[in-house]
Amino acid sequence: MIKTQVVVIGSGPGGYTAAFRAADLGKEVVLIERYENLGGVCLNVGCIPSKALLHTAQVINEAAEASHFGVTFGETTIDIDGVRANKEDIVSKLTGGIKALAKARKVQVITGYGKFISANQIAIDDSDEVIEFEHCIIAAGSRVTKIPAFPFDDPRVMDSTDALELDNVPERLLIVGGGIIGLEMATVYNALGSEITVVELADQLIASADKDVVTPLARRIKKQYKEIYLNTKVTKMEATDAGIKVNFEGKKAPETDTFDKVLVSIGRSPNGELIDADKAGVNVNEWGFIPTDKQMRTNINHIFAIGDIVCQPMLAHKAVHEAKVAAEVICGHKSGFDALTIPSVAYTDPEVAWTGKTERELKEQGIAYEKGVFPWAASGRSLSIGRNEG
Repeated sequence: MIKTQVVVIGSGPGGYTAAFRAADLGKEVVLIERYENLGGVCLNVGCIPSKALLHTAQVINEAAEASHFGVTFGETTIDIDGVRANKEDIVSKLTGGIKALAKARKVQVITGYGKFISANQIAIDDSDEVIEFEHCIIAAGSRVTKIPAFPFDDPRVMDSTDALELDNVPERLLIVGGGIIGLEMATVYNALGSEITVVELADQLIASADKDVVTPLARRIKKQYKEIYLNTKVTKMEATDAGIKVNFEGKKAPETDTFDKVLVSIGRSPNGELIDADKAGVNVNEWGFIPTDKQMRTNINHIFAIGDIVCQPMLAHKAVHEAKVAAEVICGHKSGFDALTIPSVAYTDPEVAWTGKTERELKEQGIAYEKGVFPWAASGRSLSIGRNEG
């Protein structure tokens, strides 16, 4: 049995930040990670690889539009193996860096799937290892939401993790879900040469943002993509020799269409129900989230929770702030956090960002507000780079 002052479940941005902060403040820390590489979804199959690919997409697009500035390149050639290698090299450097930082802080890393067996003990699956702790920080993250009826056993039906592998560039790609993740992947694959179709159940893209904020992006990609279907749902998906046959239900969508690949990007689900939290007495709500107070404390006084497993928005930088709060409170410091202050950003082209309550939320809640609008067409910087939309 391993005894420690603080145990952290999960080594994503929230988990490793919590572990490092607690160690810096003098605590003995054990960090549990189910995968071989530290860094969680963000570093391995999320934020970092997607941003590497998005930068590649930006370079491709800027080269194509350079003639506007009096610069003409030859025909652009894309080496998919090189693009993939660059992404993987960046991920490797960062995950290796996290491992080195853990070693420098004497944070003990345990590889395995940790689950509670009591309010003060965690067992590691497929081993005899048990960790007894004084305080615990749950940073177990989230997983891709999948629709059971869709044929995910066919490699042509992808989730976001699969899409980031970049095995190949399909000629016809359907994106199911017009949220941030789906549209970022659409940005990448469009630049690499795919013909993109997006289907979204809501009446706008990035439904969590105000419509006028999303409009500049919607206008640009409407010209680039084959189709964008709003107020439309996928009712059936079937793997055939010709491709993935998809049935739609929506006024402007066809009854069926066939695609070389489909990316299903309809959100993520918290892992609250996968760590046997009930054996520690920790409350998990019907959606799988673990409720906390502003000090990130659960209903069990010595157990804290941070990141995707706590609440929306599921953002790495939110998890980092929550991690510092939890570690500092455990170490006797006064600290607190409100997720409302965290910005949301879609790294599309153009990018979309907002923070705080949206105008729609203010109206729904009856909160008085003032609104100011500045057109990028009046910005010298925007004009100088040839991007005056927004």
